[in-house]
Order: sequence, then C-alpha cells, then structure tokens
Amino acid sequence: MTPDAPWQKFYKDIRSTLSYPEGSLCEAVFSTAEKYPDATAIIYKSGCVSFREMTQRIINLQSAFESIGIKPGDRVAVCLPNIPQAVYSLYALNRMGAVSCFLHPLSAAGEFAMYINESQCDFVIALDSLATVFEEVFKVTGEKTLIITSPADELNFIKRITYTFTKKRTASPKNKSIVLWNDLLKKSAGVADVVKRDKNKLAVILFSGGTTGAPKGVMLSDFNINAMAIQTLKMCNCKTVGASILAAMPMFHGFGLGVSVHTALVGGAACILIPRFNPKEYASLIKKYHPNFIVGVPTLFEALMRCKNLNNTDLSCLRGVFSGGDALSAELRQKFDDFLQEHRASVRIREGYGSTECVAVSCLTPYNTRRDGSVGIPVSDNFIKICKAGSDVEIACGEVGEICISGPSVMMGYLNDEEENKKVLKLHTDKRIWLHSGDLGYMDSDGFVYYKQRLKRLIISNGYNVYPSQVESVLNNYCGVKESCVTGIRDSYKMQRIKAYVVLNEEYSTDEITRKEILHYCRKHIARYAVPDELVFVSSLPRTKLGKIAYTELEAVSDN
Repeated sequence: MTPDAPWQKFYKDIRSTLSYPEGSLCEAVFSTAEKYPDATAIIYKSGCVSFREMTQRIINLQSAFESIGIKPGDRVAVCLPNIPQAVYSLYALNRMGAVSCFLHPLSAAGEFAMYINESQCDFVIALDSLATVFEEVFKVTGEKTLIITSPADELNFIKRITYTFTKKRTASPKNKSIVLWNDLLKKSAGVADVVKRDKNKLAVILFSGGTTGAPKGVMLSDFNINAMAIQTLKMCNCKTVGASILAAMPMFHGFGLGVSVHTALVGGAACILIPRFNPKEYASLIKKYHPNFIVGVPTLFEALMRCKNLNNTDLSCLRGVFSGGDALSAELRQKFDDFLQEHRASVRIREGYGSTECVAVSCLTPYNTRRDGSVGIPVSDNFIKICKAGSDVEIACGEVGEICISGPSVMMGYLNDEEENKKVLKLHTDKRIWLHSGDLGYMDSDGFVYYKQRLKRLIISNGYNVYPSQVESVLNNYCGVKESCVTGIRDSYKMQRIKAYVVLNEEYSTDEITRKEILHYCRKHIARYAVPDELVFVSSLPRTKLGKIAYTELEAVSDN
C-alpha cells in the first residue's frame, strides 16, 4: 500500500517516524554500552560479560585483526555458530571498516569455496573442527589466512579444561596461514582507533537461505541493519534494557544477526548465546535464566511444546515471543498460545514477516491486536504494497499478488548480480525503490499483511491457481498430520497435478483408511480443485540448513 494510505492513522502510536543512528553497527552498540556499562551483554555457558567488558574485548580483537593485516574494506568470512567470538568479530571488523561475510558452519567444502570466491574474502574465521575442510577449500580459492577458534576459547580456565570437545583441534599453528584464536589475541595492543564509515556502504554480506535456487549474497549496509533494529524495538513495545533474549537463531541468518544479536544489544538486552539448538538444553536455559524474549521459527515452538523439561515451568518472565522465518499455521499458533497461558505467561506469540533482503523484519503483529492469518503490519517507516506479479501495478485490497517493500532496511542489492538486482529492486512511479520479494500475499483495508507463499510455488491445475501453503495448512490442521509439503506434478491434461507428502503422528497408521480420511477432510475445507490428486506418507521431510522444508527437493523427485 502506498505511503499515504489512511490505515497508518489507525496505528499512529506504532507507525511514527523514527530517528536512526548515523554511524556504524559498532557505534550503535557502543552508544548503548556508554549508557549501561554494567548491564549484561552476553551470557554463554554460565559466563556473563557486561557491556563494558564486551566493548573492550571488541577493541582488543580489532587491534589483533590489524596486527595480522586486516584493513578497512577487507572482507572476512565468519564461519561460526552463536558463540562470543562471532559477536566480537562482527563488531571488531565493523569498527575497523572491514566487511563481515557470515557463512553457515555446516556448509560443504564446495559451498564454502563458492561463498569465499563470490565475496572475495582473504581472511576466514572458523571453528577448529573445520580446519581440514578449509584445507580442501583453499585448493579451490587459493590460500587464505585462517583464524581458528574453539567454542571453549571464551570460557574461563576451569570451564575450558572441563569442556567436552566433540572434535579435536586438527590445525597446526606451524602452518603460516593458520592463526589460533588465543595466539591472535596475544598480538593485541589493547587500543585501536575507530574507522569512520559511510552508513550507506557495505557492512555485512549474508547469503539468503531460500529454497528456490542457488544462494545469493545479500549486501547490507550499517544503515540497513541499524534501521531494522530501531524499527523492531519500536514495534516490540517492550522494555529491553536489562532484559535477556535466547539467541538460538544463527548469526549467518538475518533473523539471528539482526534481531537476536544486534537489535538486542542496541536495546540494552543480554544475548544468551546458543551455539546449536537442542530442545532439552533450550528448556534448561529458560529455567535457569528466565529470559524475557524468545524468537524462533515455527519448528522451534513445536519442539518446545514437546519438551518434558518445561513441564510446570513458570514463563511469566516473558515479555515477547516472536515467530518468523516460515509460515506459522493457525493450529500451531493456537497451541503455543495455550502452552504459554498454561505456563503463566501473559503474552501471546507474535508472528512477523521478513527476509534477508530486508535484514530480518518487515512486518510484525502489533502488541495490542492481531488478525487471524496475518503476519502483522509494516514496521515504522516501511511501506508495503501488493502488485500484480512482475509489475509495479498495485492491486486492490484483498487480492493476492506480489508483496513489495520499500523502506530503510531494504538491501543494497545482491552481490555481483546486477541482472537479478534489476528484477527485484525497481524504481516505481512514486520515485521510491521497491523490493519485489517474490512472495505472494495480500493486504486488508486496515493494512494487515497476509503472506501466502513464495511466488514460484504457485500450482496451476486445470486453469485454477492453487497455493501449496494453503493446502498444507488444511492438511496440518487434520488431527493425525504432523507436517506436510505440497508440490505440483507435470500433467499432460491438467498441466499440473497436486501431490502431497504427509508425515503422520506416531499413533496413526499409514494405511488406505487414513489416506481416505485425510482426503475427505481436505474436501471439506478447500476447493475440490485444490484437493491433492496423490497423497504419499513419508517418515520425514527434507529441510534446508535454516530448518525450512526444502520443497524443491520434493518437486524434483515428483517430476522424475
């Protein structure tokens, strides 16, 4: 909807124009540290780091980076889970004018090589368990300086000794291209000058985690990420100073870096770092630290409800629970709301919508109201309109089209891909740059946005448009279905037939009776042309590295 839309007056208290930091990511966090130096910034394996301590560690690391030749403008690959070293590296590199390129630590050697070549990184920071992997990577990319660290490097002496390593360090410090983390820190002079940055220049590269094709490097500026943080804090409408957030979403993802870490730190909250999500450990951290904020994807909330460790746990500490990264079914939302109420929480889950191309959050459910099926309203200073796919023609409220976004968090563009940039970043007649998201959705007359699915997932059967996510929602609401994925199969008559892959709950049988019951349920809840022609029971569904269902893998199988 265009910037002069009347619904904005309806949420004037939320939608007011904001002031954004003029400086870098690091300067935004250091500004918070000056106000609250003794507040806790990081919690990791029972250790706590204050904002004052964190800023000094960042400066120390910056000095150490400078000692091994990292310069302003250099690009550095960071292949770490959510551990303190990842946070310190982000801000140290930013403070010295370098660019962070965050990569999934579990990527294959070929993927690492592609990412490093694409982003032109000359330095890599990675876990010690990846040292042998990078030996293979460097055969393709050429030799790079490899800084290796262990999850235990930021623990105190006793905890470091008792820490159980899953893999031994395999790199040798005798290799001149390898620098051990603790040896690196010894090179620090303890002081380092801040490098003034243009807020609109490249600060971070994240590779989008979509399931529709090869990942693309998303270029984000300091202003993009800072703006998203301020927008999210405003929409959150919760006190964040002195609060804490469970940071389980990985930093190689916009949701993790942008919300769980940067937004939290800018807001004066402590990040409880979780290197790898495990429901039992996650539950233990909830019981130990009583966090105020939880952010995650739907699968995280599903896992929490199944975790017996949370039985009878008081969750009244929660001020905000936010879901993003994938569609939240109405059933799961209701189930988790009931779960929160049963555990004495006063909040309900708030769904949002966003993409790496907008850092993380573009829409969020308001704190005081929500609409069934909606992902909320645009955050302050963001504008959303629904256009006819592939054009800048805005369509009427209630009609499904492509979600287009304009605002301060919209990316600079894709790395080394001007052709794709022309397709997704378009100047409309209103003189604003709009991101064509590739997502289908609609907007109601009050400005609430409803996400349908990726544009490329549209199935056209017998001339009818069928939205897989809509069919999946119906399937998932059937009592015996745990999860599902719907794909289109090429058909000489219908053009495409509809095939559903279904995972049943353990107590249900994968027999013909169950199949007929599910299809009968579908016929009751969706148009006949959208009922699956074929339903296959499977034990599990393939997933991307970000935990989303990899529907393209199933599409490829279905078409063969």
